[in-house]
Amino acid sequence: MLRFEFDDVRLTVLPTGSLRLDGGAMFGVVPKPLWEREHKADDRNRILLAMNVLLVEDGDRKILIDTGAGEKWDAKERDIFALETSPAEDWLKPAGLTPPDIDMVVCSHLHFDHAGGNTVRKNGSDAVAAFPNAVYVMQQGELELARSGNERTRASYMAENYEPLLSDKQVRLVNGDTALTRCIRLRLAPGHTPHMQVPLVRAGGGTFAYLADLVPTASHVRAPYIMGYDLEPLATLATKKALLAEAARNDWRLVFEHDPVLPVGRLVEEKGRLKAAAVEPE
Repeated sequence: MLRFEFDDVRLTVLPTGSLRLDGGAMFGVVPKPLWEREHKADDRNRILLAMNVLLVEDGDRKILIDTGAGEKWDAKERDIFALETSPAEDWLKPAGLTPPDIDMVVCSHLHFDHAGGNTVRKNGSDAVAAFPNAVYVMQQGELELARSGNERTRASYMAENYEPLLSDKQVRLVNGDTALTRCIRLRLAPGHTPHMQVPLVRAGGGTFAYLADLVPTASHVRAPYIMGYDLEPLATLATKKALLAEAARNDWRLVFEHDPVLPVGRLVEEKGRLKAAAVEPE
């Protein structure tokens, strides 16, 4: 758990578990000898990835950004992805909270490793909201893509992570850039999916950007490091270059959702290029 305390808001990065995905897919056109310097692959060519979520406590609400992969997995699926997860009760405990304490969940997008923890199964039942008192915020376009069921995307989306929430009217749909709360703005960040959103949290006079799969690890700060999973890689490139330039100008703190070593960083220049440096609570 990594916590940042300010007068107006408290931010906590919570690890929900880990998974392994194919290293080549995670780095796209970048050759393995380059990406493996920082991310060692196992005998199945998979690299270790975190699933870091962000808890925002602003005095009015307790807000989670993303929920990890959750617990709705069988043994075969856990083996494929080397999933190591725990219930929300466990990973919220260091923050002194329980699932009913959460007022809002912001979904960067609806892929299984970001939204799988949205729902749970209890006593063999159908999936229900993991955070029973929360409103779940998602982009309308992202939901429509998740429901489209096309051959390119269907493996990434699982209806039980969002349909039960819609049935119980726990979802707030937004369209494009949105001022969500007094300290959170949602920025549309197309590329990985056309409607992925990056939450920007204003805290202590500065900004924390939860980059989701736009920049999944600190290594992906480099412009050509773009995932093979991205639906629109050239859009990712344009979005990433623009957002990271803004982050560098304004000294934003960046949350890397999938980085197991450097969950929060800031951009520094080294030999004419931007790279991520670790940030610790002040």
